[in-house]
Amino acid sequence: MKISIITTTFNSEKTIRDTIESIINQTYTDYEYIIIDGASDDHTIDIVKEYEPILGNKLKWISEKDKGIYDAMNKGILLATGEIIGILNSDDFFSSNNILGTISKSFQNEKIDAIYGDVHFINDKNPNKIVRYYSSKIFRPYLMKYGMMPAHPSFYIRKKYFHKIGLYKTSYKIAADFEFLLRAIYIKRINTLYIEKDFVTMRVGGASTSGFASRKLIMKEHIRAFKENNIYTNPFLLSLRYFYKIYEVIYSKIIAFKIPTKV
Repeated sequence: MKISIITTTFNSEKTIRDTIESIINQTYTDYEYIIIDGASDDHTIDIVKEYEPILGNKLKWISEKDKGIYDAMNKGILLATGEIIGILNSDDFFSSNNILGTISKSFQNEKIDAIYGDVHFINDKNPNKIVRYYSSKIFRPYLMKYGMMPAHPSFYIRKKYFHKIGLYKTSYKIAADFEFLLRAIYIKRINTLYIEKDFVTMRVGGASTSGFASRKLIMKEHIRAFKENNIYTNPFLLSLRYFYKIYEVIYSKIIAFKIPTKV
């Protein structure tokens, strides 16, 4: 069962090596790795080329201007030949070397359409410091009305559902992943499976983790996503998810010592 992993990059020379290495180190080898670069003007592509002899025909990459991260994701999805597709951001890396093996094993159940797990965030300047542990264990489809979603970097779905559900909407700046999951999980009710496992290590400072301005934009785009999909919500309901974030911070401190971090 081939798994397609898509990474979008733009001037990612400081982090892309960790991302690629975490894929090379996977024990499961039936995968393809697709890098969609937005015409970087640093050494990102030079680093990608270093790994061509190692990855061989498992690696596909293009470098050209795009319309943003979701446009790049869509390009990767359209290039993918794997039965299963997931996204690994260029700031992130797999938390252990058996992630793809876990994903493959989970999809052996033909009734499962998509799976998701947990992720954790680290401080970029101090990678041994865990800032937040994002557990998807509590997630249920109805919680999307409160703005909650499973950890998108841990989300893997059968490719055929992109044909049924559609791609990421490129008109969103920051919440197209939420809008896509809203269509897939809440509206289409695909069969999902939660895996209690830390899938991905993420650096703080990504598009959806960078301060008040991004939170304001997330709120705006979440409301838009519900409106476009004819689902009622309001800012108060969407704000309730921040109570859960308080729990996440406390939980992160409790389990921090359990998670080995390698960069």
